[in-house]
Amino acid sequence: MAEATTRPTREPMPTGTGPGRVLVAAYAVFALAATARAAVQISTKFSTAPLAYLLSALAAVVYILATIGLASSRPVARRLAWTAVGVELLGVLAVGALSIAVPDAFPADTVWSGFGRGYGFLPLVLPVLGLLWLRRTRPAAP
Repeated sequence: MAEATTRPTREPMPTGTGPGRVLVAAYAVFALAATARAAVQISTKFSTAPLAYLLSALAAVVYILATIGLASSRPVARRLAWTAVGVELLGVLAVGALSIAVPDAFPADTVWSGFGRGYGFLPLVLPVLGLLWLRRTRPAAP
């Protein structure tokens, strides 16, 4: 009787190593920049564009969570990273499209306005790279 052979499964590669370090650093910079921007906007001129400034604060939280998720090698961190980076991509696509289609709804720019044009479109590119990196570093299927 032949025994079933089992292929060893590859452990997931830590997301914060190798090229992932650059990704974590980029997310950390965006977390800091978005947090500072939102804090200044909310504390000094919130009444002029509350939606835009709250969206900047949301972006800051998403960048913070993505940084934490990508920097850690724990399984729960990987799920956090997938969720945060996915929300980031949806946010930048939705806010980017709405800010172009309905510019009156956004009297002030957010981090994600115009698909991140104020940041050289990096808010659009970053989640794509993040999702690709998470996919590349995932464990192999059994």
